[in-house]
Amino acid sequence: MEETKPKTNVEYLFRDASLNESYLKICAPMVRYSKLEFRNLVRSYGTDLTFTSMIMADSFCQSEKARLNEFTTNTDDTPVIAQFAAKNSVDFLSATEMAFPYVDGVDLNCGCPQRWAMQDGYGSALLKTPELIADMLSTVRRNLPGTFSVSVKVRLLQKSLSATIDMCRQLEACGITFITVHGRTPVQKTNIPVDKEALKEIKSSLSIPVVANGDIFSLRDADAMHCTTNCDGVMSARGILSNPAMYAGFERTPLECIQRWINITAQADTDITYQAMHHHLTFMAESLLTKEQRIVFNNLTKDKGRVYDFFREHFQLEPQPCDHPSKLVCTFDDEAYRRRVPQHRGGGRNANVDEYSSEERDGAYFSSKVGVHDTGENVEDVDLTDCSLFGNDEI
Repeated sequence: MEETKPKTNVEYLFRDASLNESYLKICAPMVRYSKLEFRNLVRSYGTDLTFTSMIMADSFCQSEKARLNEFTTNTDDTPVIAQFAAKNSVDFLSATEMAFPYVDGVDLNCGCPQRWAMQDGYGSALLKTPELIADMLSTVRRNLPGTFSVSVKVRLLQKSLSATIDMCRQLEACGITFITVHGRTPVQKTNIPVDKEALKEIKSSLSIPVVANGDIFSLRDADAMHCTTNCDGVMSARGILSNPAMYAGFERTPLECIQRWINITAQADTDITYQAMHHHLTFMAESLLTKEQRIVFNNLTKDKGRVYDFFREHFQLEPQPCDHPSKLVCTFDDEAYRRRVPQHRGGGRNANVDEYSSEERDGAYFSSKVGVHDTGENVEDVDLTDCSLFGNDEI
């Protein structure tokens, strides 16, 4: 018997927050980091809405191995939105239909500023063709139940604020549930403050909920963003990666949060890679470790047991039984996609079932951040949302 999971109406979440004169606290889609285990962790610390990592829609449609690698869930994993990178309606609709039984909505990534995405026509490249974005959103909206959330994540346009507002209004007319706006243009780096006045103007110009993204590192930052822009939701990436308990009001990651992460990863066993488990702890424990301890921790061999030994020795933290449900066995029906595309179009990223691997290379981010916390560099210098971490030329 196929396993099912409960659904959450995302539109109602925004409505209820507004009635309470509040806003939704949201964990951003972060490549390789917004996995099931991390979503479970942040949800226990006041996060109202979570996203998956960005998933390439063409790979998701064409490869069962890609689907199983890029998406996992359990019965506690709600509300959750699957974010896809797509550049045509067939891929976006087909990927949405496959994910539909297991998520509460889908989001179209139109914010990735990296070179590979721009060259391939994904992410921020789509901002040049808002009619294509509108076509993809409208197609999914027409074909999915009204209770299912359809959204898009964009950036400010370089041309002008009025052009950005016009685009957002055009996308609003597609019947989407909400829109997320990153308060920088695709060419602006993270050392440029987000434009809160622009976000405020966009919010006042739309009727649908608007989520503000950028420079959210604490609950105070989130509250200030809501107060300044009147946004309906606030999305954090780098802040919540470093402190998964930030929405609960913690100024830095509490030991109990690290304990929960250890419990979750111990239960997940091989469902989470050593790399993911270790990198999360690198960010979470940065403020708790001395320089010498960081050097030791960053150079641990790829053995989860050694990580647990490290925290047992220095913080008396021991893996404890975890009450999170096991992951669901997901069944993805690709029949509609095969009818639409009788033969797979060549050239899809990671489309080959036998060759697909989500861990096929470490990527420039990971290699460039070896010893990151020993050199004075900071995770805040890296924009983890909107795109892959492979290469950071545009960050």
